Amino acid sequence: MATALGKPGVDGLGEAVGVLREWQYDGAPMQLHPGDLGWFWRSGAEATAAAVRTWSRDGQILAVGLLDGPGLLRLTIAPDAQRDEELAQQLVDDVTEPARGVLPEGKVNIEAPTGALVQDLLFEDGWNADEPWTPLRRDLREPVKDPGVRIEVVGPKQAHLFAAVHRAAFDGSRFTDERWHAMAAGLPYADARCLVAYDDQGDAVAAVTVWSAGPGRPGLLEPMGVHREHRRHGYGKAITVAAAAALQELGSSSANVCTPSSNAGAVATYRSAGFQQRPEVRDQYRDTY
Repeated sequence: MATALGKPGVDGLGEAVGVLREWQYDGAPMQLHPGDLGWFWRSGAEATAAAVRTWSRDGQILAVGLLDGPGLLRLTIAPDAQRDEELAQQLVDDVTEPARGVLPEGKVNIEAPTGALVQDLLFEDGWNADEPWTPLRRDLREPVKDPGVRIEVVGPKQAHLFAAVHRAAFDGSRFTDERWHAMAAGLPYADARCLVAYDDQGDAVAAVTVWSAGPGRPGLLEPMGVHREHRRHGYGKAITVAAAAALQELGSSSANVCTPSSNAGAVATYRSAGFQQRPEVRDQYRDTY
């Protein structure tokens, strides 16, 4: 049976999140995580459904993509289908032809798991490698030390604090209390926590969201940020250690994060918090259609 491209709709998001959970395993290449959909959910369930694409065969989802921006498809594939020739060719056909409703004309990017056949076919089709990203991982089999600062788990009453730190940590952020509540209402947030770190004066100085994929599976940090007025005081390390501890409490086997390799400060922060660098990964891009 042929592979079919689909849009799950709001009612189908649960199945997409479910397969993403199942596909996470330690040692896997950096790939789309249910937490990526969870973070996107800040725009609401309808917007998330509109941004998700699935590729299925005989009723079984074999690949899931998230349109994480107007020209970026973040794609992952079932572990036993990453070298599936028919699937890979269908993926290339669907992302290459704008009329199929995956990627538009002009410059676009695809993030796919390293080693997947679709990467090889895209290179053969003239796509190029983009700037490198650095994945980092912390094993959670050993106890995580106390971060050394006060950490609070964010609930509805603290949503404004999380939103304020996020806006102060990321240039151009429009994160609001309402977006936090939309995110927290999403399916993936059942396995997630938001944390805020405080300084000695009681000011909120850093924030992170962690996403579990279920017990015994890798968890994700997305996003982590430090208030621009409180940087270079070790709060990034502290909130990252707290994130690892939270994922450990949720049963995750490891904590994972990915940052642009050009952001040397972020790489250093994660390493200081006990994360180990993994081989760099690169998106693929096409300049024109």
